[in-house]
Amino acid sequence: MLIDSHCHLDRLDLDKLGGNLDSVLLNAKEQGVSHMLCVSITLEDFPQVLKLAQRYPQVYASVGVHPNEPDCREPDAEMLVELAADPNIIAIGETGLDYFRSDGDLEWQRQRFRQHIRAARQCGKPLIIHTREAEQDTLAIMREEQASRVGAVMHCFTGSQAMAEAALAEGFYISFSGIVTFNNARDLQAVAALVPADRLLIETDSPYLTPVPLRGKANQPANVRLVAEKLASLRNVSPESIMEQTSANFFNLFNVA
Repeated sequence: MLIDSHCHLDRLDLDKLGGNLDSVLLNAKEQGVSHMLCVSITLEDFPQVLKLAQRYPQVYASVGVHPNEPDCREPDAEMLVELAADPNIIAIGETGLDYFRSDGDLEWQRQRFRQHIRAARQCGKPLIIHTREAEQDTLAIMREEQASRVGAVMHCFTGSQAMAEAALAEGFYISFSGIVTFNNARDLQAVAALVPADRLLIETDSPYLTPVPLRGKANQPANVRLVAEKLASLRNVSPESIMEQTSANFFNLFNVA
């Protein structure tokens, strides 16, 4: 069994993937993917994300606003808690800080991040964290807002060993995407080899970040198998053990049966 812990089904290029979402989900099933988490990026997109989770039993969903979305409806904690009440919503996010793709005064990002953490604490659902070139501020805000009380996954992790260790010390999970299969990702591969097995997750972040050897093709949840196989190679274990462990970790973090 495989679980894609982070994808954007509402943003897939279906014309390149068989023409419809049903074929995408069938491809995933044929590769052993039993469940996937469709992650919200904006409140405007959220109704479609929720609709997918309500329609397909293998799809879970989150609610949140990405840190690189400045021109969209701004969430507050109460709004997020209300939207997260639907049983198909198992997480808050994705949220976090991104100093790579945004510039200028980014206090709005930090305040948005705090609202998400407060919402997660109120509704008791874990966080999906995006962080890029903002390691220290991300960790500082998570500590100040006591994110460890609800748990979190550092999604599509590309950070340093020190960042991974700090996140693990807070009890957070580390998720690896297709980036870990890239030939130039040596430092990241070294981190992936050392993350404790019970804190490891895998994802596609599809439609983005297609793994090797499919670079240049449209990404989809079925390709999470390639991430699992790469991690198995890096950690000198069987692919089956990675699949079993990351699936168990997903259910533990997101508190789903």
